[in-house]
Amino acid sequence: MPRITVNGVALQYTDRGGEGPPLLLVHGWGGDGAEWEPHLRAWAGRRRVLVPDLRGHGRSAVPHEGYGPRDFAADLAALLGALGTGPVVAVGHSMGGQVVTALAVEHPELVRALVVADPAYGADEAELAGLPAEQRALRAEGAPWAVRFVGGAFRPGAHAALRARHETLMGAMDPGVLLRCRDGMYLAPDAFGPRPACRAYLAGRRCPVLAVYSRPAPAAWERGTVAPAGSRVEVWPECGHYLHEEEPDRLVALVDSWTAGLESPADPAR
Repeated sequence: MPRITVNGVALQYTDRGGEGPPLLLVHGWGGDGAEWEPHLRAWAGRRRVLVPDLRGHGRSAVPHEGYGPRDFAADLAALLGALGTGPVVAVGHSMGGQVVTALAVEHPELVRALVVADPAYGADEAELAGLPAEQRALRAEGAPWAVRFVGGAFRPGAHAALRARHETLMGAMDPGVLLRCRDGMYLAPDAFGPRPACRAYLAGRRCPVLAVYSRPAPAAWERGTVAPAGSRVEVWPECGHYLHEEEPDRLVALVDSWTAGLESPADPAR
């Protein structure tokens, strides 16, 4: 895998060639780019696909600072600029959904369309109320707390191998990185994870958005936000939080059909 230094941080990434508008696939909190391997195989030869390990994750460097969504987005903007990709279809899961959203808002010239899979934004009052205690537990226990947390993102008895992989990844993470990522998403002064700030931030999106959720309630909230023409929200209630890995072929087909439809009159379904 190639490696590049952007903003003073060495990032590992995959760059697979193909035709059509390039895709940028961004993992979530405590994950890595390898989770997109089934999608890479499905798009092989058809699309150019870029898959980075975010700073502090996977095989990328682990700096002490810079773990807010805008920081990650700045790294990705520099990566896309260095590779000369032009505008991409930016796809992000969970925290990666915040990252690609920040990329689209802060660097609109680099994103032609946005896909978010169970994005880690739009936290309601109940979720926000529990965050300080969760951060204290993460600070006290370290990675073992994160391992239990990620285990709860899967439906009981389902996808045991997938669950085990993510528990292993979490167990190997720097707990300080995990803490700073969550601070950047929800507790920092400029965080847009909480609903009031998020609604205002999402209004800055200028490209079409495809949002795929595992639960109806956050999907309904997303439908109530301001989104450009061509945007769409789907719910996959049979999936857990890692829906992009549970149903990789389904996501690939959906992204293909939705992006193809952007060339025709906007889909009114939202």
